[in-house]
Amino acid sequence: MRSGAVLPLATRLSLMKLFLFYQREQSKNFLRCSATLALPCGFGYFAMMLSVVIETRNHEDALARTLSSLVGAAVEGVVREVIVCDTGSSDQTHRVAEHAGCHYIANAHASAGVRQAKSEWILLLEPGARLREGWMETVMSHINAATNAARFTRSKHPRLPFLSRIFAGRRPLVDGLVITKRQAMSLSRGDGSAGMIAKAVSARRLAAEILAAPVVKDA
Repeated sequence: MRSGAVLPLATRLSLMKLFLFYQREQSKNFLRCSATLALPCGFGYFAMMLSVVIETRNHEDALARTLSSLVGAAVEGVVREVIVCDTGSSDQTHRVAEHAGCHYIANAHASAGVRQAKSEWILLLEPGARLREGWMETVMSHINAATNAARFTRSKHPRLPFLSRIFAGRRPLVDGLVITKRQAMSLSRGDGSAGMIAKAVSARRLAAEILAAPVVKDA
């Protein structure tokens, strides 16, 4: 059972192809961002990019919403890659991820995605979560000046239904998590889940807001 409006598969795949196109545009943004931000080319630039890791199971529609919200970050060169860790879906999750140009890992928890991430910084998100405008600047400032983990501030607009707010408060990853790859690996042992990593870390609160994913049950 999935909450929220269900987008037709054709619409979802169109969004995903757009996301893939913007990921390819990163090679052009590399030089532009380096010049604009006075960043060193090569390792220094990529060190400031994010690897997004999303752990999911039977959340194809929620996953599509989250991926479409990352398009801007992909074209701006903030998001280097998106890794989808599927713990055992029976829906079209794999198809959504692959059409988006994501790195798809079957039968795996978030720890597998963390290990394969190419960036020094990881952004962990729940499927269905969306970051609000202005988050890129806030996150880039944080990772450029700190090494500690950080969570987003939960947006109150639009407000989740009462029961969704109650259950959301019990989910350790509901506010997302920005964390270094090194710290995430130290917190995830074996087949560690995204929730395990988020629950084990103490993180500062960022001013940037996140639209929390509604309560989504596995199909």
